[in-house]
Amino acid sequence: MKITVLGCGRWGSFIAWYLDGIGHEVTLYGPKGTPDIERFFRERTNGTINIKDSMKLSCDLDCVIGADAIVISVPSQILRSLMKELEPYNLKNVTFILCMKGIEIDTGKRLSEVVAENTDKSNKVAVWIGPGHPQEFVKGHPNCMVIDSEDEETKKKLVDSFSSDLIRFYYGSDIIGNEVGAAAKNVIGIAAGMLDGYELGALKGALMSRGTHEVARLISAMGGNAFTAYGLCHLGDYEATVFSRFSHNRAFGESWVKKEKYEALAEGYYTVKAMVKLCEKYNVEMPITEAVYKILYENADPKESLGKLFSRSIKQEF
Repeated sequence: MKITVLGCGRWGSFIAWYLDGIGHEVTLYGPKGTPDIERFFRERTNGTINIKDSMKLSCDLDCVIGADAIVISVPSQILRSLMKELEPYNLKNVTFILCMKGIEIDTGKRLSEVVAENTDKSNKVAVWIGPGHPQEFVKGHPNCMVIDSEDEETKKKLVDSFSSDLIRFYYGSDIIGNEVGAAAKNVIGIAAGMLDGYELGALKGALMSRGTHEVARLISAMGGNAFTAYGLCHLGDYEATVFSRFSHNRAFGESWVKKEKYEALAEGYYTVKAMVKLCEKYNVEMPITEAVYKILYENADPKESLGKLFSRSIKQEF
């Protein structure tokens, strides 16, 4: 399969490395001047991913021409503008694969909806989500992930084409739940980092349990299957997001309460803003999400806000 990967950050570059490694014809794209793509051109590495000579590099969006599939791994809030940039190419019969997690703040739309609104109807859209970090995959540590799409044939084709000993793929069956769950786990990751910052890591078990419950409620209210929150898109991704030293969202949360600067992208910072809008739209109570939002955007005291979560009125667990 001829594949173009748009986005040369740590995840996009890993996806390109992985797909190239299992035999696909891959081009990795990054805008000219982007440090990551410039380093790849010079050294064929970004410090974590070492790419083979078989992989092409490009700073020209023309690299999408002739691709069977276009993998997108960019910050969620620029997805719509990227799709506008692709309009002049008049792409048809292409599969867009979203290897990114988030919800558009302005509209509250899932990322697959953003793509579908901005491309020809002959094109298919799929999402590739689940746990894992490039730093672990490149060492040969396997993991399980999910591919989902509203088009069953597309889903099957991608799972069959992308599976290997390194990644075992499952067929998703709820694109609403998978997208919302994958985005929301980054918010829980920020909360977990805040607990780490206060040396309250023992509360992560409760955070994970209650976090999954509230995300399940939102998924159900949006028309998805509540049980999807307990799968690889959300609960199954907690180890990588809530505990791992490689988790940007966890590290961001810890840095926030320690009042330390954090430079890397933490998607949960943007996702929580969209999540609060969805809470209001669907009338769903999400106390953890709301607490994280107030801490990040309303200058609420983190320790006090987190403390209130665990001192709420006594009630039945289920």
